[in-house]
Amino acid sequence: MESYIILQGLRFYAHHGVGAQETCVGNEFTVDLRLQADWSDAARTDKVNDTVSYADVFASVQDEMARPSKLLEHVANRIVSRLFQDFPAIQSVELKLMKRNPPMGADIEACGVEMKRRREEG
Repeated sequence: MESYIILQGLRFYAHHGVGAQETCVGNEFTVDLRLQADWSDAARTDKVNDTVSYADVFASVQDEMARPSKLLEHVANRIVSRLFQDFPAIQSVELKLMKRNPPMGADIEACGVEMKRRREEG
């Protein structure tokens, strides 16, 4: 059985970007996660200790989003690595990180990166 935990539309205000305005003023970001983890024990026991806590995942992502980086690729890699470190039950992570209204002179809602990684890939 494959089972997933999904957190969609996590919102953060952060200071990621190459331009001086982005690092000073900041911008809005969204994060979507699809975490493969076996939560069959939790389905039987109804105990949060038998699964990956959404609140704990959010806290780990929030901590990484608070650390400024120039590139979203770097932030995404840090988040995925942190989730593998903090939650041994997670077998794979699919992450989408989007910057809303990027300052690039285009009429665009958001731009960003997507990463899919299995634990054994490092």
